[in-house]
Amino acid sequence: MPSTSRAMPIVLAAVLIDTIGFGIVMPVFPTLLRHLGHIDLEAATRVAGYMLVAFALAQFVAGPVLGNLSDRYGRRPVLIASMLAFGVDYALMAVAPSLAWLFVGRIVAGIAGAVFGPAGSVIADVTPPERRSAAFGYISAAFGIGFVIGPAIGGLLAGFGPRAPFIAAAVLALGNAAVMAVAMPETYARENRRAFHWRDAHIVGAFKPLFAIRIAVPLIAACFSYQLSHMVYPATWAFWATIRFQWSPSAIGWSLAYIGLVMAVMQAVVVGPVIARIGDRRALVIGLAADALGFVLFAFIAAGWQNYAIMPIAALSGFVGPAVNGLLSRMAGPERQGALQGGLGSLNSVATIISPLLMTQVLAAGVTHGFVGAAFLLAAGLAFLALIIVVWKVLDRVPPAPDAIAEA
Repeated sequence: MPSTSRAMPIVLAAVLIDTIGFGIVMPVFPTLLRHLGHIDLEAATRVAGYMLVAFALAQFVAGPVLGNLSDRYGRRPVLIASMLAFGVDYALMAVAPSLAWLFVGRIVAGIAGAVFGPAGSVIADVTPPERRSAAFGYISAAFGIGFVIGPAIGGLLAGFGPRAPFIAAAVLALGNAAVMAVAMPETYARENRRAFHWRDAHIVGAFKPLFAIRIAVPLIAACFSYQLSHMVYPATWAFWATIRFQWSPSAIGWSLAYIGLVMAVMQAVVVGPVIARIGDRRALVIGLAADALGFVLFAFIAAGWQNYAIMPIAALSGFVGPAVNGLLSRMAGPERQGALQGGLGSLNSVATIISPLLMTQVLAAGVTHGFVGAAFLLAAGLAFLALIIVVWKVLDRVPPAPDAIAEA
């Protein structure tokens, strides 16, 4: 289908907008939670953790369902429906009168935000297996760019009140749904489609075909430990920066924008060529090692400007997602790409259920005991655990990609 070449930029825009919607509200969340709940900053930190758990629980359930639905009905209708729900939900959260309303909104956003599974499936549909690791980097790049634009816009809109970013997120999502309805082609061939069964629409069903491949299990475990560690950024950054450096919402927004910019440049410029040169396996080791080092540096940071110096090191973790995704995608057949991507999204949701609750509580406990960097030190331990699993159980057992020049 020659028209499928149009699908990639449109679906990357969906990922971008989904991430903008998530990031645009982050700078105002501490202020909004304190206002609606009449609580102090430490209590707001804990409430934010509970909300992220609610978001992740919804995404955990929805990820495999949307992935399997996209294997049955195609990617296009699932993506359009997700973006419509996302837009309506943010519009409702813009007028939320209470914390309970926000909780409901985060649950709906979690369901709609499971768009990463179908989006990853589109990339797999239109990209040859040997090029998928680099192509999945584009999704990570869109995610990074979203974190540039989202928090920056959120910080600017904070001047119009804590509700303004929600309205902006709703407009962006609904606009993207309209573009999809008009311009996005279907990328999933009818001959590869399979029946939808609820027994497969969960995380175990999504990974079932990979369980027979012994090397896939430790790789999935390492991916999970990495995902647990990486949730320290969305779970604690705004609160950690407020407590540690007394940053304003605008300063938080600009710092998150810088993080997103560095990650986006890494994904768009560095990840593809490097993985093509050294292969998935070595790139995975470099990414996990840089991740652990970056977290340790953040844990003991002494001044706000040092955030900007550390992030280019931490951004090398951008190798991890595309490398893992590429390795697992080659292990799954073409008819299971939607289920696989939904399963990976659901795995991330499990991490998002556990990690924010854990990280926010560790941050709060660290503040109580005089060590504000406690959450980042925990994240470093989890990243190092993932590195140990990869080196011990994965590195010598995974075959190289066909075009991995250095490993062929």
